[in-house]
Amino acid sequence: MPDFYSFDPCADARWPSFLDRHPAASVFHTAGWLEALRRTYGYQPVGYTSSPPGTELVDGFPFCRVKTCVSRRRLISVPFSDHAALLTEHGHALPELFSFLARQVETKAYRYVEIRPVPPFSVAPAGLGLSAAFYWHRLSLEKELDGLYGSFHKNCVRRKIRRAEREALTYAEGRTDKLIQHFYGLLLTTHRRHGLPPQPLSWYRNLVECLGDGIQIRVAYKNDLAVASIITLTYKRTMVYKYGCSDARYHNLGGMVYLLWRAIQDAKARGLDEMDMGRSDCDNAGLVRFKERWSAERSTLVYWGSPARLRLNPNWWSVKLARRFVQALPTAVLPALGRWSYKHLA
Repeated sequence: MPDFYSFDPCADARWPSFLDRHPAASVFHTAGWLEALRRTYGYQPVGYTSSPPGTELVDGFPFCRVKTCVSRRRLISVPFSDHAALLTEHGHALPELFSFLARQVETKAYRYVEIRPVPPFSVAPAGLGLSAAFYWHRLSLEKELDGLYGSFHKNCVRRKIRRAEREALTYAEGRTDKLIQHFYGLLLTTHRRHGLPPQPLSWYRNLVECLGDGIQIRVAYKNDLAVASIITLTYKRTMVYKYGCSDARYHNLGGMVYLLWRAIQDAKARGLDEMDMGRSDCDNAGLVRFKERWSAERSTLVYWGSPARLRLNPNWWSVKLARRFVQALPTAVLPALGRWSYKHLA
């Protein structure tokens, strides 16, 4: 059984070099993502590897140590990520990793541990139980732009793109604080509409500072009024559609569809291979349909934890009451609610 050594993925020079070499590495493994988590929520990034200190990494498993005043001590790979592949070759060290994680709970070093691997395991990892499941959509960018456009749903995508063009929506992208503010204003109204607290403004500012040119804020305007916005993350040969929000009064203008099409065009121009359209709750039929109308391929993300805490069948009455509570709050209150709640939700 190999020993596991801990290291700081935000400071260890071996980590970015290892990520460059590993084909399954994603933006959620990077020091930038982990550092933004540390700055915003106080989580402590830690990596585990079977490679001794001072030697080249042959595997690596990033986590965050999560502990707040109201939540138990947890070890999560990786908070607020859609997925975090276990970076190894041919399954090397995975059985030992699962045993190591189970021991963290048995010895009470942590009250809970969780991994979010891709691809999904064919059998349950020893010592871990099913924690959550989501749908995951990815759009291959192999086709030429005309072929991609022709594969989109005729009425729900292509027609809306044409509508946005007729409406002369204007477009801006970048990482300026003005764009962050426009995005966040739309995010507040969107989350209030859905009855969900928003992540704090500091999270998005920290992502911009920590990811640099790996993040783009894209905003659509009608007569200088921001009507829709998305955030995309780019790492290696993949662009991730991570966040989206819009003003419901202007949905008929097709702003969200227009922005995704602009992002896809950008990804093609950069020679990228894939648009990762992110995870969706399995019961969110509307969001699932929206992504599949782009001809995105659906698979399933399965999270594993110890002890198992199945989240597939929540108490829907509690969920409804919580959402109605948030919807009843003034929009100005939502940032404070988000700052408090998300720190405990990893």
